Amino acid sequence: ELDVGGWRETAPREVRDGVMTMTTEKILIVDDAAANIDLLAAVLEPHGYEILAASNAEQALRIAAKTLPDLILLDVILPGMDGFSVCRALKDKETTRAIPVLFVTAKDETECLLRGFRCGAVDYISKPVQSGEVLVRVETHLQIARLTREITARNRELETEIARRQEAEAA
Repeated sequence: ELDVGGWRETAPREVRDGVMTMTTEKILIVDDAAANIDLLAAVLEPHGYEILAASNAEQALRIAAKTLPDLILLDVILPGMDGFSVCRALKDKETTRAIPVLFVTAKDETECLLRGFRCGAVDYISKPVQSGEVLVRVETHLQIARLTREITARNRELETEIARRQEAEAA
């Protein structure tokens, strides 16, 4: 159980062979400043999250494609390709499209925020980060992603059942 800002949230669990186990969710932190990665990791690791890190866009895209993290915390200003371009590249690929991206940035002008949402981000965390805010936003978006996956899986099951019944009726 996580105690986040006065409310409690049960960490994700999965059942394997009839046994309930905790699942470790992976969070990719992308920032060219090692101190920012360390700070975010220090906030998230004690709550059971596995932290992956990248210091540039190319690394971030490679790690995301290989490990399929559950959530990405992405700085806007990166060397070479900026965070907006990274976000667009992630959303263009089928395998990484559903991963929630939260921008972590000191740039909180309205146009910057809108640009981030237009390229596919789900939220913003302003620097300097506040531990409680990071935890609440991360858990909220992870829960939304879990529920979305669950609904998608159930819809696939329903579609399969409908097709099966239609075939049975036709026969």
